[in-house]
Amino acid sequence: MDAHNTGKGQAYILSIDQSTQGTKALLFDQNGKLLLRKDLAHRQIINEKGWVSHNLSEIYANTIQAATQVIEASGIDKRQLAAVGISNQRETTTMWDRMTGEPLADAVVWQCGRAEAVSREIAQAGSGGLVQKKTGIPLSGYFPASKMAWLLRNTEGAAQKAKEGRVALGTMDSWLVYRLTKGKACKTDVSNASRTQLLDLETLRWDEELCGLFGIPMQALAEVADSDARFGETDLEGYLEHPVPILGVLGDSHGALFGQGCIRPGMIKATYGTGSSLMMNIGKKPTRSSHGVVTSVAWSMGGEAAYCLEGNLNYAGAVISWLKNDLHLIQSAAQTQQDAYAANPQDGTYLVPAFTGLGAPYWDANARAAISGISRTTGRAEIVKAALECIAYQINDLVQAMEQDTGEAISQLRADGGPSRNTYLMQFQSDICAKEVLVPQAEELSGIGAAYAAGIAAGVFDREKLFAQADVDVYQPKMEESLRKQKLEAGSRADIDEGKLLSGSCQTGYRQSGGY
Repeated sequence: MDAHNTGKGQAYILSIDQSTQGTKALLFDQNGKLLLRKDLAHRQIINEKGWVSHNLSEIYANTIQAATQVIEASGIDKRQLAAVGISNQRETTTMWDRMTGEPLADAVVWQCGRAEAVSREIAQAGSGGLVQKKTGIPLSGYFPASKMAWLLRNTEGAAQKAKEGRVALGTMDSWLVYRLTKGKACKTDVSNASRTQLLDLETLRWDEELCGLFGIPMQALAEVADSDARFGETDLEGYLEHPVPILGVLGDSHGALFGQGCIRPGMIKATYGTGSSLMMNIGKKPTRSSHGVVTSVAWSMGGEAAYCLEGNLNYAGAVISWLKNDLHLIQSAAQTQQDAYAANPQDGTYLVPAFTGLGAPYWDANARAAISGISRTTGRAEIVKAALECIAYQINDLVQAMEQDTGEAISQLRADGGPSRNTYLMQFQSDICAKEVLVPQAEELSGIGAAYAAGIAAGVFDREKLFAQADVDVYQPKMEESLRKQKLEAGSRADIDEGKLLSGSCQTGYRQSGGY
């Protein structure tokens, strides 16, 4: 992307997208156009137990470096930077010393299962139902409350420092806000807070009873703020001559929902990444799911909260990585598109990507992956095609769950993330869901959403004009309804875990087997 030289009167928005693999800094002009992006990867720290961690000091240093690099490379006058927005990997959990600002431990990454024993303890005590009722989320070690409890129990000196009021616990946004404001602000937005299992969905405040269940001192938690609140000011460690406000903070999936323009109830988007997140704006009331998805806060802006239904899949892009890195069936992710088009369209191979269990809407940690329907003519291309299609089948199950929860028929699905560039996958997604699929030409929707929130709050962007200008590629369903039903029915017979779970249309099969 070409460097951009500013004229007088311009205003710019810096967005920091702190994700699982790295940190991106994105610079936008006053029309909401992405001018330039800089990325820095950080280490994935994985020990012999498979625990996944991130070094907080490394991530903060990368944040400052990426931010200063993108401003320098753009050629803009840095005095015209109007605001900063932040999007972040959501359930990754941090702990640091409030007095010194130093990390007390590496961050526990959302993928890490080390805190599962904490959630089992609470479940065995009979409090799982209470957690789900108050938070909208089923009790799980996936979420930060259990990770926070694990950190307090297993970090030397943490329990004593917590008693002294020195411990700060939070998601990655809280850590970045704290460091960027030089310790003056310790805040989180409601979208991130709603994923911790410590926030009451009705009051949008930390819940004393929930904090007690997990053993989390309430004074250790960040202040909960609206997503477009003034989180503080930063000078990027002295790089800026004058500090600028941090005005937009959103969890990454929430940022993508906002960046996709899903600002009205019933609008829905799928973010295809390592895993996948399907999220639906459900408006001002927190509808509770009875079909295997969860309720969270989409955002709160202008003092008004919007809620969402969400389903998370463990394996989307990770299935493609498995094909490449473990099976060596492909040399690059881009190759899957060519192979899928070249495969026999009549082949009936189905893949169930339950490598580490199944997430929403199945919630079976014991399920395991399987390939079924292989014939003598099934080859490499057919297996690649099945791997792509399994992503779309999972998304379809989540779409159906949300339609049943809300009673609304969804006509349109918006898609983003790396795999959304795969035209075979997007067309198959449209076909198997029987819905129009819209893929924006812009990438990095999480960072775009945070920039939009900050730019609107700063008065730089006009909300209506901003969302009216998006360019999208449109996929229309082309598959005959009879063939679609045939594929879903065949998929539902793909047996996994001794018949307890059925893939393809996994949700339907699971319900028939009495899973719900």
